Amino acid sequence: MRVKSSAAGHSCPGCGRWSTRVHSSYLRFPVDGPVAGRRVRLSLRVQRFVCGNPSCGRRTFVEQIEGLTRRHGRWTEQLRATLASVGLALAGRAGARLAKVFGVSVSRSTVLRLVEEPPDPVPPTPRVVGVDDEYATRKGRTYGTVLVDAETRRPVDLLPDREASSLAAWLAERPGVEVVCRDRAPFFAEGATAGAPQAVQVADRWHLWHNLSEAAERAVARHRQCLSATTPLVGKAITVESADREENADQPWPTGHRFADRTRARHAEVHALLAAGHSRRAVQRQLGMTWRTVTALADAASPEELFRGQWQGRPSVLDEYKPYLDDRWNEGCTNAWKLWEEIVSLGYKGSHQRVGAYLRQKRTSPRPVAAQPPSPRTVAGRILRRPRALSEAEQLQLKTVLAQCPNSTP
Repeated sequence: MRVKSSAAGHSCPGCGRWSTRVHSSYLRFPVDGPVAGRRVRLSLRVQRFVCGNPSCGRRTFVEQIEGLTRRHGRWTEQLRATLASVGLALAGRAGARLAKVFGVSVSRSTVLRLVEEPPDPVPPTPRVVGVDDEYATRKGRTYGTVLVDAETRRPVDLLPDREASSLAAWLAERPGVEVVCRDRAPFFAEGATAGAPQAVQVADRWHLWHNLSEAAERAVARHRQCLSATTPLVGKAITVESADREENADQPWPTGHRFADRTRARHAEVHALLAAGHSRRAVQRQLGMTWRTVTALADAASPEELFRGQWQGRPSVLDEYKPYLDDRWNEGCTNAWKLWEEIVSLGYKGSHQRVGAYLRQKRTSPRPVAAQPPSPRTVAGRILRRPRALSEAEQLQLKTVLAQCPNSTP
């Protein structure tokens, strides 16, 4: 399509002075949106004017047709707006694929650049602003702050960190804020006080309920013994492993234990070589053992003597925490990893495998079987819920728990 500008003059973009003096003209070829499936390319002749203002830095300038062209633009304004809308809806790669469907060849980087060109809309100053740290640029390390209009429930702005100074600077630029709705973080309180001293600071409903539920759960956890008292014993479970353990109660390391089997094998090898006439030094060189190990194996008439002398009664770093593990086991907690985390917070320095081995011994031993007591979170949830929202079984169990706890009030 051949188009020619017929304007008699144009304003200088540098100083704004109107000029009618034509310097020259040339052709521009902006691309427009397709028509009937065919690409449209304009052959547009524009005029170059001379600026008559001697103090202006521009000697000449080219006219720009409003709504059609811009400086250095290769597309019409309508096509540029269309590609920007596609990029906002589909992002770069998918937007570039869709642009090819209606006859415009464009890269994904160009689509993203068109999306970033328009300035960010400036929302009106909210009267009630909600402040919370809801997003992370690096999980566990770097968190940002989300600012929300609490009345319209729409995000207003994002702060790059959780510092009080950033929130104070944001609020200082918007004196119209009347209420700051925040959590109980101290840096948010400091920032709101410094940036908006006229605003009223309140806690939002979610954080109030969340803090209340955490406090109730901690209170119930302090009376954990009362929960296990509500679960009577229902029988005695005896497994095959526990029966074998009772039969071999006099053997500290029964058959099948890797340390016991290795010691039995070494004991048999040493005594077989000694019976064949080899000296202890020759046995040491042949088996690659230390002199102390060969002497201990040779002096022991049976491997069981080594068991009782070497392993039985040896102190362990876990001995101090076994009463706590026994109490938690009787309460129904049998997760080795969770129990290990609990005793680590109490000062335990050993490994998780040692805790798991101790619990495996308890699993294979005969023990009373009790029903699983309710967790502190379950009991706290029932306390906080309305009574009519609980089933009859839940109400009965809650009454039983409260009746077993001496510190509960009706």
